[in-house]
Amino acid sequence: MIPYKSLRLVGPQIETVLKELSELRIQTFYDFPYLYEGHLEYEKNYLNRYLKSPRSFFFGLWDQNQLIGATTGLPLIDEDPSFHNSIVDVQSVYYFGESLLLPKYRGQKIGHLFFDEREAFAVKNNNFKITCFCSVIRPADHPLRPLNYRPHDLFWQKRGYQKQNQWLTQMSWQDRNEKSETFKTLQFWMKDWTSNDI
Repeated sequence: MIPYKSLRLVGPQIETVLKELSELRIQTFYDFPYLYEGHLEYEKNYLNRYLKSPRSFFFGLWDQNQLIGATTGLPLIDEDPSFHNSIVDVQSVYYFGESLLLPKYRGQKIGHLFFDEREAFAVKNNNFKITCFCSVIRPADHPLRPLNYRPHDLFWQKRGYQKQNQWLTQMSWQDRNEKSETFKTLQFWMKDWTSNDI
């Protein structure tokens, strides 16, 4: 059992944790591979889509009064149109957004818990047929890549997700070694639940 206070929120309820979620995103995504030089105004614009979607989802963990981990999702149809793709029926897909956890709390199987929570909400509670997420593509020789960095590919594959080589998108943000926003390419991973049970 995870020894932290948890909270589930849906749709406009997420506004109650928006500031904490924004600060956690900025702190967590500062590290490789996202290298995000976060700004609260960017966060407000990005997370506003969760407040507008009645089937968006938030699951968070608190240690005392500190949000130490959180994960989100929303129907793909409510995401930016650049995320939509002709290889899937957009109406049947649920998109997993953030999966955030402060470093000192890693190694406690919280990553699995985050997937369990999102999958249950999307598939069991809302009957979506496909779940997906995307990850940023960085070159193996990126100058800010830590020597001990290990990608999460194996973990995602064990969860039943497959890399979609033909499904890419781009998002713009400012890296911590950049002076302005630039576009980054992201790779989608997908799981088809029509042949799986939850």
